[in-house]
Amino acid sequence: MGRKVRTTVTHLEMLREPDLSCPTPRGKFAFMRAEKPPLHFYRYLYHTVGNDYFWVNRKALSDQDLQAIIHDDQVYIFVLYVNGAPAGFSELDLRNLPTADLSFLGIMPDFIGLGLGRFLLCETIDVAWMHRPQKLTVQTCTMDHPTALPLYQRNGFTPCGQEEIELEEPDV
Repeated sequence: MGRKVRTTVTHLEMLREPDLSCPTPRGKFAFMRAEKPPLHFYRYLYHTVGNDYFWVNRKALSDQDLQAIIHDDQVYIFVLYVNGAPAGFSELDLRNLPTADLSFLGIMPDFIGLGLGRFLLCETIDVAWMHRPQKLTVQTCTMDHPTALPLYQRNGFTPCGQEEIELEEPDV
């Protein structure tokens, strides 16, 4: 196995639908669900968004295990496109309703700082609440972008727990 890193994970929850008013991105953009995306495309999104933040969990999965998750009808993968290029993605897991989980959310490095994270988060939250969960969860850690935790909190999530974990880069 590869490098090991200790991090603090903050678990957050949202117990009611928030009243959000999020700004629309400038220019040409699209927020689209990627239904049963090809594995190579998902791995590209995951790696490009998460590489600087030590996203490793999905890298360790076999193609078969990853496909079982991302091709499940209750797992929604959204891609935010700006001027025709992928600018970020989010993953909403509805397999354990009445709890919905925002499994991943991130912006491509070239698009950070343009306010797209908030837009992507708001759109994903809206879709989650269309499914009438009793609770929407998300987690972030100290390895994530420094604005991740405040962004979640400003948009209706409340911390409900913390834990120290060790992440390890897989041999892939």
